[in-house]
Amino acid sequence: MIDTPKIVPYTEEYKDAFKALNIAWIEKYFKIEEMDRISLNHPKEYILDKGGYIAFVLVKDKPVGVCALIPCNREGFDFELAKMGVSPEAQGKGIGKLLAQHIIEKAKALGAKKIFLESNRVLQPAIHLYRKLGFVEIKGAVSPYERSDIQMELVL
Repeated sequence: MIDTPKIVPYTEEYKDAFKALNIAWIEKYFKIEEMDRISLNHPKEYILDKGGYIAFVLVKDKPVGVCALIPCNREGFDFELAKMGVSPEAQGKGIGKLLAQHIIEKAKALGAKKIFLESNRVLQPAIHLYRKLGFVEIKGAVSPYERSDIQMELVL
């Protein structure tokens, strides 16, 4: 029997999972930066209290994926798709796509016209997913992250 993934919004119950799922991929490829520390240690204050949203994918009631929608102070953008992580055992099973589609729909429901993301080209599966979802690369955006070497936008 296949366990059906379930999408749920952030609650304090998932605070540690938010941090752990993100630290896992960041430390695998990069290093934890100051902006990571701020958002991962204070998701309520940094994301939710500012009008953002965090979603988890649960399988058998265990968080296996997470993604945030952060209000964006970049001119021309409403939100940033950020802090997307999928546990290694759940990768390649469509969890990232499910999460990204959910976050995009949430952005639309909140009235967003354009969303932004930044990533790194070494994360090829993520970049491929973003392109499939309609994100296109943009130039000239300044990033607070050393690891960011690609920025993308999606017009909703």
